Amino acid sequence: MFTVLKPLSPAASGVLLLAAACFAAGLTAGAMLAPSVLSGGTAAASAQAAPIPSALRSGHPAEVLRVIDGDTFEARVHIWPGMDVTTKIRLRGIDAAELHARCDDERVKALASREALVRILGEGAVGISAVAQDKYGGRVDADVSTARTPDVSAAMLDGGFARAYAGGHRDGWCG
Repeated sequence: MFTVLKPLSPAASGVLLLAAACFAAGLTAGAMLAPSVLSGGTAAASAQAAPIPSALRSGHPAEVLRVIDGDTFEARVHIWPGMDVTTKIRLRGIDAAELHARCDDERVKALASREALVRILGEGAVGISAVAQDKYGGRVDADVSTARTPDVSAAMLDGGFARAYAGGHRDGWCG
């Protein structure tokens, strides 16, 4: 007759939160497409009617809370009106030197890449898109853009602050 709810384990709670965030992200995408579909117009026509900063065209607006290193930052991501998620975001497709360096050369590169990411994300209006689960818990992989930089990963590569990374083995930064 009565259902007894049991407390969730920390792992189950995390999975439930991730599922809710993914569901909300889908709703957000639908909400952004709906006005142009309902009005009979195209997405391009509605974009011309109401200009949106470039960072917001590509996904969810994000407020940068702190930059961790040259390829990871923490942000509060707006996934639905009144619903924000705070998470660590790893830039998709790149690898930057680690601050917990094995040599002085790696430490110098890590500090330079971190400062470059701080500078790029400081351009204003940060957006994330193509969000996927990262291989390490507690963060996601995403494409990131700013008001002035449509692809932050490409900017980090072009500036020599990171190297391309598609997963798997990573070469060291020393030597």
